Order: sequence, then structure tokens, then C-alpha cells
Amino acid sequence: MSLTGGVLTAALPSGATTVVRVWRASDRALLAAGGSGDEPPVTIPRDPAREAARRELSKGMYHENDPSLFQRALNAFWDWLDRLFGTAASATPGGAVGLFVVILFVVAVLAALWWRLGTPRRQPSSTPALFDERIRSAAEHRAAAEAHAAQGHWNQAVQERMRAVVRSLEERALLDVRPGRTADEAAAEAGRALPAHADRLRAAAREFDDVTYGGRTAGEQSYRRLAELDRDLENTRPSLAGSAARNTRQGEAE
Repeated sequence: MSLTGGVLTAALPSGATTVVRVWRASDRALLAAGGSGDEPPVTIPRDPAREAARRELSKGMYHENDPSLFQRALNAFWDWLDRLFGTAASATPGGAVGLFVVILFVVAVLAALWWRLGTPRRQPSSTPALFDERIRSAAEHRAAAEAHAAQGHWNQAVQERMRAVVRSLEERALLDVRPGRTADEAAAEAGRALPAHADRLRAAAREFDDVTYGGRTAGEQSYRRLAELDRDLENTRPSLAGSAARNTRQGEAE
């Protein structure tokens, strides 16, 4: 603290330097106009004083330590998030604890849906064919399925076993050999020839589609059901009505 010009002064905080500079600028303007420290102070109108302060504060030296645009946006986001959670907590029974319980419940529901439905994937515009270009026998598909099952590769095991089912029906002339057939089409056609297994065939086709195109993960039980269906179909004789209808359609096509 010091005594200067008859005025008791002290070290000013950094935030007051702007006002001091404006005062000094005003003093210089008064002295330039012919005033002196011994004469009565000249009153500056409000509008010119405000304009002088605005020009002074617009200088870059006063904004060197201002936060960046990103920092201001980040601060605004955190403020909005804080208000949002504060509003939600006040509207939820139990306050913040109740809100936390609700969030945990929503997360649990989403996790259960993800586990049950699998990872969402874009569905193809048309279901691809059941077989690829390489032609293999039902025995070859069964052997490939068993090899995948032995290694715990259940997705591939389900795919190969479904192909073995359809190829076996083709080899027994219960299905006509048709390139580009889908699993759903094969199940629907085989269900007419083997009506006792129609529901299981449709379920097997859905399992194949879910694993191959729907992003689902098969398990050992899925493969065992499909393998059991394959064995049962081998020991099942076709329905006469279904065989007659198929032969009629085949004859008309020829």
C-alpha cells in the first residue's frame, strides 16, 4: 500500500486493470482538452463513456486467456448434462438413487435383448441360396457338420447339417434338384412330402437363416436338434399325397 498524489492506493486485482486503463484513457483525453488535475473534473456523457469502454475492452490483450470455442462448447454440454440429470433425479422417486436404479434396469433390458436377438445387421434384399456353386453329397455335408461340431463351431455345423438335410431329400427324389433354392423354400416343399415333419423343417430353416444371415449364434442344442431331424427324415417314408402332388408339378414343368 502506498500514498500517491494524495490518494490511498493498493495493489489491484487483475480483473480491475481494465477499469484502471479506461480511467487513464479518460484522464489523457481530459488533459489533452486543456484540463488539469487542479480544475474541477469534466463530466463525460454516458454514451461516449460507454463507447470508449467498449473500444478498450475489445482489444485482444483482454482476451488472451479466454477459453477456446471447443472449451466453451464442452462446458455448455456438461452444464446441460448436469441440468438434465438434475431434472431427471428430481422427477424420479428416490432421487438420484432411484434414477440410478432405472438406468441399471434399462441397461439390463437392452443387454437381454442383445443376447436374445443378436447383433442387429442389415437384412439382405433377397435370401441367398442354400448351396454354393460346389456340389457335394449329403454324406459330405454330414461329415463337414460333424467336423465343425467336434471343434465347437456350432454355426458352421448347423449350416452344413441343414445342407445335408436338403441334399438327402434331393438324393431320395423327395425334392427336385433346383439351383438357387433357399432354406425356406426347401423346408416348405419338403413339408408337403413329409407333413409329419413340416414344423421341424420350418424351424430348421429359420435356424439356418438366423445363423447365416441374421447374425445369431448357434449352440450345441441347435445342432443336436437338426442332426436328430436329419436322422428322422432318413427313416421316414414320404406321404403318398405329397409325392403325387410333387410328381404332378414336375410333369407340368417338363
